[in-house]
Amino acid sequence: MDINVFGRHLEVTDPIREYAHGKAEKLPKFFDRVNKVEVLLNKVDNHTFGAEFIVHVDGADHIVAHGSHEDLYACIDETNSKIERQLHDLKEKRRNHKHPA
Repeated sequence: MDINVFGRHLEVTDPIREYAHGKAEKLPKFFDRVNKVEVLLNKVDNHTFGAEFIVHVDGADHIVAHGSHEDLYACIDETNSKIERQLHDLKEKRRNHKHPA
């Protein structure tokens, strides 16, 4: 699985990159067809950070989650929990065969 961490209007330091990379590494346990994860971190204004997780999945459209928070690490956690829920829902949807052909 390929994981990329980018920063926009923000310098991504090694600890931040490692933290985001560590969160993204755990996503395949929610859905095993994850190919690539892109994490985009940005500074919205002087007091707020934003994060966006884009997950590329086999046989489905990209899954995207956005989050914002005053603390960058909390922002990554919030966005990660949103993407985990979306992946879990996709897995359950496929498992229960309730998706269209």
